[in-house]
Amino acid sequence: MTEPSVFAGLKVVEIASFIAAPAAATMLADLGADVIKVEPPGAGDPQRYLSSLPPSPVAAGNYSWHLANRNKRGMALDLKSEGGTGILKRLVEWADVVITNFPHGTREALHLGYDEVSSWNPSVIYADITGFGDTGADANLPGFDLTAYWARSGLLASTRDAGAPPTSPVWGSGDYTTAVAIYAAITTALYQRERTGRGANVGTSLLAMGVWATGTLVSAALAGGTPYRLHDRTAPVNALSNPYRCADGRWLMLVARPQNFTALATVIGQPELLSDSRFADESGLRANTAALSEILDHAFAAHPAGHWKDALDRARITYGVIQTPEEAAADPQVRAAEVIVPIADAPNLEYTVASPITIRGQQKLAARRAPGHGEHNAEILKELGFTDGEISTLRSQGAAS
Repeated sequence: MTEPSVFAGLKVVEIASFIAAPAAATMLADLGADVIKVEPPGAGDPQRYLSSLPPSPVAAGNYSWHLANRNKRGMALDLKSEGGTGILKRLVEWADVVITNFPHGTREALHLGYDEVSSWNPSVIYADITGFGDTGADANLPGFDLTAYWARSGLLASTRDAGAPPTSPVWGSGDYTTAVAIYAAITTALYQRERTGRGANVGTSLLAMGVWATGTLVSAALAGGTPYRLHDRTAPVNALSNPYRCADGRWLMLVARPQNFTALATVIGQPELLSDSRFADESGLRANTAALSEILDHAFAAHPAGHWKDALDRARITYGVIQTPEEAAADPQVRAAEVIVPIADAPNLEYTVASPITIRGQQKLAARRAPGHGEHNAEILKELGFTDGEISTLRSQGAAS
């Protein structure tokens, strides 16, 4: 028997924009939490429009919005108004978790600072995401994944080939990674609350997650390590861990070990390499990496990717086909593993990407569309105890659209 969703009954208020904090709330919603997304009046969360802005791929469905905001209810509130503050207080009193990514200073002006929020509900889990952390000269700088996660952390400088300038990575990738971290912080705090009854103030930053993702290289720098040169595909540090182009133009990422060299030489039809003194041991493989990469370049270029997939699979040599996002979306393994799931009621959209957390035996909610702007205002205000007359007054004042 499949048990009810693990977070059924958990109440979450998300007051955030763009990707990282909303995506963390979506992860909770996918596992059954009742998430209320609060947006400002007017245009609402700017992420509503990201799917229509370059370099976003053009599509009829608002895929970006539904990816990070599905399975939620939505409110539109003017938190700058007295009425909006009153609604916020009721929401916080109702909530188990409050998530925000408003900058320090802005959040306090909107009555969203931790001290005020926790005074309304001492048991609340308060979770926030910043660009650069809570302290230091740059703590109040605006942070985006391209600047804080990728550029500042050392990650972007390290993910390019020798002689090539830095490129623009997949935007949003740092945000979605950081969402997993704040989800982990929230669930850790919930566990602590179960043991102690106390609320908590938890958070992370895009910079912290970027440095964590670059952790091998940053920790090496802390140890005074001498870095390898930037990757050069024609003279790599390790020719056995290198991309190679096949006859049909497809690329394979080879990730073989020195122990695989005998099998690899046989697979490419060059057993004579086994008696080549240049490649007799691991030190020879490292010293002659440019020569070996040239040999492998020519070998892989002789046959299409399908040939090499069969041959490498039989030899149990690790590799990966370098796929486009479109190919990943159609990958049978991605579908079989339920990494791609159907989404209900989202205009011009049949599928979305599942959140990456699986609790086996616990039911995950089916994905349904993200809320319209202020769609559930009246419903939620009534749940919070506001009368019809009070709701009408709040609307007339512009506190709740």
